[in-house]
Amino acid sequence: MPGKFLTGDDRRAAARAEASPDSRSSANKRHKGQRAFRAWSIVHRWTSLVCTAFMLLLCLTGLPLVFGHELDILTGDAIEAPALPASQANARASYDAVLRAALNEHPDHVPQYMIWEPDDPLQPIVVTAPEADTPPDDTLSTTVDARTARPLGMPPGKGSLKFVLLKLHVDMFAGLFGKLFLGAMGVVFLAAIVSGVVVYLPFWRKVGLGRVRLKKKRRIVWLDWHNAIGMLTLAWALLVGVTGSINTLADLMLDAWRSDQLAQMVAPYRGKPPVVVRASIDAAVNTAQRVAPDMIPSFVAFPGTRFASPHHYAVWMRGDGILTSRIMRPVLVDASTGALTDSRELPWYLKVLLGSQPLHFGDFGGMPLKIFWAAFDVLTIVVLGSGLYLWLTRHNPRKGKAKRAA
Repeated sequence: MPGKFLTGDDRRAAARAEASPDSRSSANKRHKGQRAFRAWSIVHRWTSLVCTAFMLLLCLTGLPLVFGHELDILTGDAIEAPALPASQANARASYDAVLRAALNEHPDHVPQYMIWEPDDPLQPIVVTAPEADTPPDDTLSTTVDARTARPLGMPPGKGSLKFVLLKLHVDMFAGLFGKLFLGAMGVVFLAAIVSGVVVYLPFWRKVGLGRVRLKKKRRIVWLDWHNAIGMLTLAWALLVGVTGSINTLADLMLDAWRSDQLAQMVAPYRGKPPVVVRASIDAAVNTAQRVAPDMIPSFVAFPGTRFASPHHYAVWMRGDGILTSRIMRPVLVDASTGALTDSRELPWYLKVLLGSQPLHFGDFGGMPLKIFWAAFDVLTIVVLGSGLYLWLTRHNPRKGKAKRAA
């Protein structure tokens, strides 16, 4: 037989030559699949390493902020209105009286905003500052009893625990740069999630979703828990990551609205002198309610602030329901006459921003939703921590070679 005189190399060459095209095609597909898997593994490894520290910061600071009101009570910063006799329970002071009460507390300030929180409309917050365009970190807030127009106190200031947690969570005390940096980390986090799912798919198909091999080595058990909890929190992490990244663009979106839609609405006032004598706040709110009768006031922005113009009150109306509370419409009222100037629906990007905020903070469904949000926050911390552990305890090829050589 001729084959008996062939060398081993010759036989292998002949076998490769006789291989069918289908076999070669299957081998090529496997090779491409392996290369793609390695590429996704590299993407998951490095995107996770880049964002893990910052995601841990956001999860750790965001957890107590989910229970913001309860945190105020715990730290003694909560403001509660006193009980009134039944005859005064339905009394309401005018908005102008509420404003005067806040300004009497800070006579050298000018008003910036009057805000009605959805969960406590009887305690409006009046934000004042030395100038109308003073940055938010340098303003003062006064809570006023809407029934009696009496000041109740000031919400937590710069030195409070809640303020520190919020600043770390929003911009790490770095302003717009910090917000945009955290937004970029959010995008990297999303890439880590997607690549992690792709890397997990072969194990999922082979062994099953969420299986933890408890009898294996410790590192394998950690890996299985990392994968299982990661899949459990997948939808929540994607939701919070996307909405968080959107929220970091809030300043840029507001500037775009000011230079576009707001500039169009106040174009007739361009070049006019600033307002000296202002119309009644009650008149401005009444005008806004006639424009949007199915909505209620969310806040009033005073002339010269970022949410208004130098010549207008901007009464921001919102929906009066759980699902519509983030649907807002600004109504511009001439600050000198109280007459309507213009009102338009917000552009799509601000609608997206406003819709993303409750989805990110989980503050629209009461205590049950807060507990749900907090639980998934803790699980995400476990995923991040276990991923960091797996990286720190990874096998070092150099050490392995040294041991084998010895």
